[in-house]
Amino acid sequence: MEASRDEGSFTAAAASLGYTHPAVSQMVRQLEQRTGTVLVERLGRKVRLTEAGDVLARHASTVLSALDAAEEAVAAIAGLRSGRVRLWAFPSSSATVVPHALALVKRRFPDVVVTFNEAEPPESLAALKAGECDLAVAFTHEGLDLSDLQDDLESPAATKLLDDEVRLPLPKDHRLAKQQRVSLGDLSQDPWIAGCPKCRGHLLHLARGAGFSPDVAFETEDYVAVQGLVAEGLGVALIPDLILRTTHHSEVVALPVEPASRREIFAVTTPDLARVPSVAATIDALVEAAQVHG
Repeated sequence: MEASRDEGSFTAAAASLGYTHPAVSQMVRQLEQRTGTVLVERLGRKVRLTEAGDVLARHASTVLSALDAAEEAVAAIAGLRSGRVRLWAFPSSSATVVPHALALVKRRFPDVVVTFNEAEPPESLAALKAGECDLAVAFTHEGLDLSDLQDDLESPAATKLLDDEVRLPLPKDHRLAKQQRVSLGDLSQDPWIAGCPKCRGHLLHLARGAGFSPDVAFETEDYVAVQGLVAEGLGVALIPDLILRTTHHSEVVALPVEPASRREIFAVTTPDLARVPSVAATIDALVEAAQVHG
């Protein structure tokens, strides 16, 4: 419309835009059909915009400028010159793998912004499904899959980060503290300390397999507090290696459990978000960080 107004004819407008005369004429007819009014007054070989055509032409420049700005913004995201990733991760990963990964992203792509929220897997996967986050670092215990954590999460795109062994912390003066491995059945009479709902469920599952129901005397998701309680002889617990690598009580020994217990840790997103460059770059950084902390 702007070209027709400025050039005064379909032929000149077509030449300025690189289109044929019939193509420009057809575009104008389609616009008139869509708007339901006459946009161009044809005067022999010349054309003149009607009042409606002039209004549309004035708005066209604004629309085209907005489209140009949008294309540039999208190109910046695609080229990792900008972008945002909303990352949710469970606590023990947020003290180990996640900070390392965030540092890698910041160093490699300084204009990509990764925001972070701490949450256990059921909550983080629910947030992913609801569109409240783009990427979740989640775990499931050996023998389960991610659908056991969030039934409604359809076709997640999950990247395995690492296997995290779960150990048994005991006070140094515990009767079993000098053993190489400890069977859960040998602790059937000890008081227990339970953590998050999924961790508690895992403890109950393992205990049932060992033939007993644990007496849960304390509940806390703070693993520093767990080790303090263990050190004072107030109970025993299960603690993942990721935690023990960052904080370890001097009066506590952490022993392998018989049978062995592990968590599988994943970076989880949706298939579509996995193709977004900033999300893909963050997943790559998490994989690299996991190799260091695994």
